[in-house]
Amino acid sequence: MIEQAFRRLKGRTLSLTPLFLQTETRVVGLIRLLSLALRLLVLVEFVVRRQLAHTDGHVAGLYPGQATRATATPTAELILRAFRGISLTVVAIAGQIRTLLSPLSRLQQRLLELLGAPTYLYERLIEHFQEPAFDLSEP
Repeated sequence: MIEQAFRRLKGRTLSLTPLFLQTETRVVGLIRLLSLALRLLVLVEFVVRRQLAHTDGHVAGLYPGQATRATATPTAELILRAFRGISLTVVAIAGQIRTLLSPLSRLQQRLLELLGAPTYLYERLIEHFQEPAFDLSEP
């Protein structure tokens, strides 16, 4: 398990490859940040797998091009990839702020359920984005 986690650090997931950082503090900071990301990946994977084991369940739809392929041991990378298409758009039209949050698919809802995160948390994201990030209007 530990070896697999460190493989993530050296592989594509977190990409701890030769770096060209100027100071030692930046190197230490980057390694700490990547270590935190690694812990989060391992936690997501552990929680989902534990929930699936308790319910003797499987989750299907994680593998690209194989919608019916199910697994009881999904990787964190596959879990996160399932959320790749979501978007939040905030625009100002005629002085009013409009927000559009893409709806969750059944797979995404199931993954949130397995993680113990209620779907209403996703829907509440709109509340925190009441202004566009950038002013793209012409002067």
